[in-house]
Amino acid sequence: MPADIGPLGMARAPMLSGRAASLSSTIIADVRRAVSEHRIKPGDTLGTEKDLAARYDVSRIVARDALRSLEALGVIEIRMGKGGGARIAKGNPQLFAEALAIQLDLTGIGPGEVIDAQRAIECMAAELAAENATPADIARIRQLLTEAERTIAQRDEYTRVSKAFHFAVAEASHNRVLVVQLISLDHVAWPMRNTTLTPAVARRVLDVHKELASLIEMRDPAGARHLMDDHMRMIRSRRVSERGKREPPTCC
Repeated sequence: MPADIGPLGMARAPMLSGRAASLSSTIIADVRRAVSEHRIKPGDTLGTEKDLAARYDVSRIVARDALRSLEALGVIEIRMGKGGGARIAKGNPQLFAEALAIQLDLTGIGPGEVIDAQRAIECMAAELAAENATPADIARIRQLLTEAERTIAQRDEYTRVSKAFHFAVAEASHNRVLVVQLISLDHVAWPMRNTTLTPAVARRVLDVHKELASLIEMRDPAGARHLMDDHMRMIRSRRVSERGKREPPTCC
């Protein structure tokens, strides 16, 4: 195996000495601080590897390592060719959500902990949706209820639509932090298949979703939060018990 290829077939990053690694970390911290303090914003140019090396009086190897790390963090985008270089990236909530989901998996978070977090997020999202939902948000929620009614006998499709309903409620909150957190939990909380969904459970879920949509449309934040809390308690009891039996979790 070539010396510059790792055991997974990926190119190895250059090994930096302690001082070089420290210099690279200084550049990374400096750029992140500038972003958090709004001194630089999406679209602003950091320059090329050569520019960065000259600005910080470091070698190009150090500058390259800093740029690679910033790119991996989603802080910058690197364009090649004429007019290329590093630019501050636009926010990418999906990137954060996927990274968090991986960490949850690696940590071995149990289903009870996941559902407890999901419950907190979705209850607040339902409350805010009742305060902030636009006519377009409500139309989307109503559309998903129609789709759920049409697909109620199709287990996989109904599961997909039910999940989309929960996301539509979160998006109607117009709180992007809640949406990103729900996206991250989606990777570890929602099943691809819902083998335990019975017709009676599907109907009960749809009835709850319809009532929740009405509360959001009537601008009843407390009612929406309370109903979502009851709904998530039911979800938690079923998923945790089913995981204990080593059976697939249910969607809702």
